[in-house]
Amino acid sequence: MTPKAKFVTVWAALLGGILAVLACVLTLLVQGIAETERGRVLASLDDPLGLGLLVFLALFAVTGLIARALLRRHIAPPRRLIEGARIQLSANPAHRVELEGSDENQEIGRIVNAFSERYEVLKRDVDVRIREANAGLEEERNRLAALMSELTQSVLVCNVEGRILLYNQRAKQLLSSGSDNKGDTVLAGLVGLGRSVFGVIDRNLVVHALENVRYRLDQGDARPLANFVATSPSGTLIRAQMVPVFGQGQEISGFVLTIEDIKRSVEMEGQRDDLLQSLTQGTRASLATIRAAVENMVAFPEMDAERRSQFTHIISDEAGKLSGLLDQKEAEYANAVKGQARLEPMLGSDLISAVQRSVESRLGMQTNTEDVAALLWLQVDSYTLVQAITYLATRLREEIRIRDLRFRLRSEGRLAQLDLIWSGGFLSVDTVLAFENDPFTAGGFASPLTFNDVVARHGGEVFYQFDRPRMTSFFRLLLPSADAGQSWAGPTPLESRPEYYDFDLFHQPGQSHELDDRLLSDLTYTVFDTETTGLNPSAGDEIIQIGAVRILNGRLLQQDAFDHFINPRRAMSKESIKVTGITPEMLQTHPTVDQVLPAFHRFCEDTVLVAHNAAFDMRFLQLKETSTGVRFTQPVLDTLLLSAVLHEDLELHQLEAIAERLGVNVIGRHTALGDAIVTGEAFLKMIPLLAEKGVRTLKDARDAAERTFYARVKY
Repeated sequence: MTPKAKFVTVWAALLGGILAVLACVLTLLVQGIAETERGRVLASLDDPLGLGLLVFLALFAVTGLIARALLRRHIAPPRRLIEGARIQLSANPAHRVELEGSDENQEIGRIVNAFSERYEVLKRDVDVRIREANAGLEEERNRLAALMSELTQSVLVCNVEGRILLYNQRAKQLLSSGSDNKGDTVLAGLVGLGRSVFGVIDRNLVVHALENVRYRLDQGDARPLANFVATSPSGTLIRAQMVPVFGQGQEISGFVLTIEDIKRSVEMEGQRDDLLQSLTQGTRASLATIRAAVENMVAFPEMDAERRSQFTHIISDEAGKLSGLLDQKEAEYANAVKGQARLEPMLGSDLISAVQRSVESRLGMQTNTEDVAALLWLQVDSYTLVQAITYLATRLREEIRIRDLRFRLRSEGRLAQLDLIWSGGFLSVDTVLAFENDPFTAGGFASPLTFNDVVARHGGEVFYQFDRPRMTSFFRLLLPSADAGQSWAGPTPLESRPEYYDFDLFHQPGQSHELDDRLLSDLTYTVFDTETTGLNPSAGDEIIQIGAVRILNGRLLQQDAFDHFINPRRAMSKESIKVTGITPEMLQTHPTVDQVLPAFHRFCEDTVLVAHNAAFDMRFLQLKETSTGVRFTQPVLDTLLLSAVLHEDLELHQLEAIAERLGVNVIGRHTALGDAIVTGEAFLKMIPLLAEKGVRTLKDARDAAERTFYARVKY
């Protein structure tokens, strides 16, 4: 019952009771007066009806004041005390009830607060013990998260329904599509926990691969797997390998997809095939001509000198053409190979160790180090660089008889100096040029690349120098250094552990049931907020920012967020600029609403929308249905209305007030994403409180919200 209804009930009860008492008294008085006296009393009253009305109005006012006083002192305080105690028990032990009302009620409030303080201490102690008991598990989870985030492969793990329960950032980047004019990925939400893998990979391909895995399993294959090629939403050609995940009874409960971008390799294979085909076609005519000339010379040994000279010239010309064609194709292949550089972070000392092992095992040379910088990271293609330096050592051994090499590594700003040092054996300019520009054809190497090519593909430089005082020579390579933060430096701290996995999704029920009958704790939500140019959508105000996060399995996934500015193409109110801190200049280079809304619609599909004062935000979205062709038809829950359901005796239902009651930290207020995060955390705290009031399913929540006063507010 609402406070208004309670007030009317108490008032009516008081007024009715007093009127009933007065009626009884008057009846007794009238019956006790003689007939002659009764007429005399009535005659003395000038206007009995007016007097009765006046008495009724006086009683009406007096009883109203009494009812209000009773409600404020003896009825409302206990109700607020009950609500406060419920918040302490289910959502926020740090909450304290207000001491108000009668002395007895205030004393009960003090006792409730004392119990809450003890409960908070006990809960803190239990939480500490739980964290200690789960320390090993959390360490393993953190290692998994760190490992997943650092893998060079793109990985997805899905349940049998195709719902993603694990992914890494590389998979998200590879399978995302669409970008705004600042290069930000607009549809980054295509990959996320609980989303369907069929949104990024064709369903038929995945289902067919899963059927192949099941068939191989039935045939007794101990390690069944399937491969397929697909196109990502961004148009990238990808190759996927599927491996099953087994549950109880060796039933397939899910699958792992390892994905790689093969667009570049396919292009390279195409270039190689084109080179091979053009080389074959280009050499066939020349070889045929040479063969014909040779056969004629062999068949007619007695031909005259002039005729023989003609055939000799033909052979020479065709051989020259053939040689030129081979040189051309070799150069084309070398250029193609140069474009395949893939630079990865590597510890400099590890690179030198790899070079030493290669030189010593391949060439039998002695190696040593001097002044190698510790913890200096390089951005290199380690395989090609080791091959190039080993080739250089081969030339030094074969041409100037060098048997001992030393390596030095120093930091020089954003570059690193890698020196290959030897004693004696001065090199001439021509020899240095030959070393640097000849392909890798010595010492068992066969590559179209030159030493200069390898250095160039790293964006570095190489030069030779003779150190006369020490009588030593060295080649110096300038290579790009890398940030050590790019390397894995141990498990990610708990606070920043990325929400890349949720193994509870193995047991998540399917999406085929009616949402209205689903428990609130079982649903997937998109919590969103908008910032706008003003507060009147019907008068032309526009959205300038949309921020959203997802809730899955009772967790707020801040890593799975949608946050985009929108160019409104209209002026902003001064109040909006002051509140949001967003200026028109900040929005000029961002996409318009017709570009962002389809992406947001894709981000929140198959989820329940949650917002604070959702009627305001939904009105802006509804007004864009015609121009964008996007309709948001999924269920919507409003934390403003749910707060009124939970705390009907409280007056404040602003987001800050709700957050304070439920113990939610308010960070990033009046930014779309910040408000969405606060709303999401408050909503999670509301779910157990709603369950205590009998509001357990989505239908329960919607019906309860519709009965509140705030549900009648229109925009």
